[in-house]
Amino acid sequence: MFSKTEFRSQSVSTSPVAKKRRTILKAGSTLLISIMAPDLALAAMAAQILAVRVWPAEDYTRVTLENNSDLKTSHFTVKNPERLVVDIEGIELNPTLKELVAKIQSNDPYIKQVRVGQNRPNVVRLVFDLKEEVNPQVFTLQPVGNYQHRLVFDLYPANPPDPIAAMIEKGDWHKDLPKDLTPPRIDNKPELKSELKTDSKADKADKTDKPDNKPEHKTDPATESDKNAVKTPVLTRMITIAIDPGHGGEDPGAIGRGGSREKDVVLSIAKRLKAKIEQIPNMRVMLTRDGDYFVPLNVRVQKARAVQADLFMSVHADAFVNSSARGSSVFVLSEKGASSSAARWLADKENAADLIGGVNIKTHDKQLASVLLDLSTTAQINDSLKLGKVVLSEISSINRLHKGAVEQAGFAVLKAPDIPSILIESAFISNPEEEAKLTDDTYQDQMADAVVKGIKKYFSRNPPLAKNRLT
Repeated sequence: MFSKTEFRSQSVSTSPVAKKRRTILKAGSTLLISIMAPDLALAAMAAQILAVRVWPAEDYTRVTLENNSDLKTSHFTVKNPERLVVDIEGIELNPTLKELVAKIQSNDPYIKQVRVGQNRPNVVRLVFDLKEEVNPQVFTLQPVGNYQHRLVFDLYPANPPDPIAAMIEKGDWHKDLPKDLTPPRIDNKPELKSELKTDSKADKADKTDKPDNKPEHKTDPATESDKNAVKTPVLTRMITIAIDPGHGGEDPGAIGRGGSREKDVVLSIAKRLKAKIEQIPNMRVMLTRDGDYFVPLNVRVQKARAVQADLFMSVHADAFVNSSARGSSVFVLSEKGASSSAARWLADKENAADLIGGVNIKTHDKQLASVLLDLSTTAQINDSLKLGKVVLSEISSINRLHKGAVEQAGFAVLKAPDIPSILIESAFISNPEEEAKLTDDTYQDQMADAVVKGIKKYFSRNPPLAKNRLT
């Protein structure tokens, strides 16, 4: 142990021995501080909050804190009024974290406000004042892509609404759409059968050869039977289409050179598609997301099954390392492997969306890692191929095709075993010319029109039957 006199003499000495002694003293003093005042030592090494983000939605509200290291947390709920309290260890209150207060919107479905404070040295407390009871999920995500460590709070309603009841309750399917996309009011809607007719000779004869006082036109019994097969089922129940705008929230998807984000482009196309489909009598649409928030891949599938969807269509905007790649594509699920190396690469990229968007591993359906093989999977793929072919054919009239045939790969989002499912790559957002198309209202409208035509043709050839739900 050095005396005070020795310590002073060492501090002014420049000899090698003195330098060595100063190094030892410095290390000893640091150790002493860590022993005698651990809070001060920890504060010097405290993690830094780099960004705060809030993603409100009807499904749930997500709050994300991005930071430079993994954080330890504890949380609990309080009643009367409803609150969620979160303690975060290893950080000090900083201006970035204080920004969270201003990021809570008045129309957030679940959060009234948030209070942020230094609860005790090296521990920050967040108090979420809630609008209703929630089931909170608090978890961390490891660095991926452009993100560092993330601490995530997902606030789900404790009593979620029944999905079919919610669709019926909304009634006005078009209230969230731009004014120019809202379909005109139709007081006396024609039956769905008139919307689904094809250009076959039998259909043309049905339209023209029925003037008054003329003998009945004889038809082939087989043709008449086919026509009735199309008409009867579509009048017995509502047809539900699930439209899935890819990515969202923490996951922007591909980003074009001009800064266009895939998640924004595909949501716009999906809303246009929704408006056009719902102009057809007896058809309704469920969007897996109707705003800028993240939906895990397996939840997208679950949502479609929950509303007993007749079709599932996931909308994307492709990207490739080479900006010259261009053209539209349609993909369906594959049991045995991808139809090309490009299809396999794309499926791997899309399946990584959960890593970017952020999935709570503890609640994630691990079955999604492999294809769901059961008695209906082969039939689902066959029906998906039929749907994909007619949609691809219609898209070819508005944009060149990247491949002339429907491709197959192990896309996780197409794994509903009982719903014909396709993934539409509307164009390459990584191609400057096609990026301009994707952000153009006219092209988005043309893409929606083409898909609707494909849906009509599919149902005219494959009438929807009573669904036998799998459990």
